[in-house]
Amino acid sequence: MPSDLACPCGRTDARGRPVAYTACCGRYLGDFAGTPAPDAESLMRSRYTAFVREDADYLRATWHPSQRPPSIGFDPGTRWLGLEVRRPAVQDADRAEVEFVARQRDAGGRAYRLHERSRFVREDGRWYYLDGDVR
Repeated sequence: MPSDLACPCGRTDARGRPVAYTACCGRYLGDFAGTPAPDAESLMRSRYTAFVREDADYLRATWHPSQRPPSIGFDPGTRWLGLEVRRPAVQDADRAEVEFVARQRDAGGRAYRLHERSRFVREDGRWYYLDGDVR
């Protein structure tokens, strides 16, 4: 992905301008070992970007080991259309929730919304996706 393109997660700067992929989620996807997401919202955004890019390795690595699936598949032809972060909520230093809506279109042209309240935990300085409630 070219460095000057807007990040798929939709993050904007203080002036409302899209943040470039390399300055946003690209640094986490490109260097999982050395650059962990600093908070639950950033991890959730980077996971959305990983779905857009079909990066199963990153998704598995950021899934808490207690819930991590053995593999991740992607539906051919799925196009991710956008992410709206509705409510990030820090519960304490090591637990947080992020409510979001992600939109996608399948290969047949049918549109879907995923509205979820995701739970995250931090262990050894790294945030992980634990689970979520779909609404």
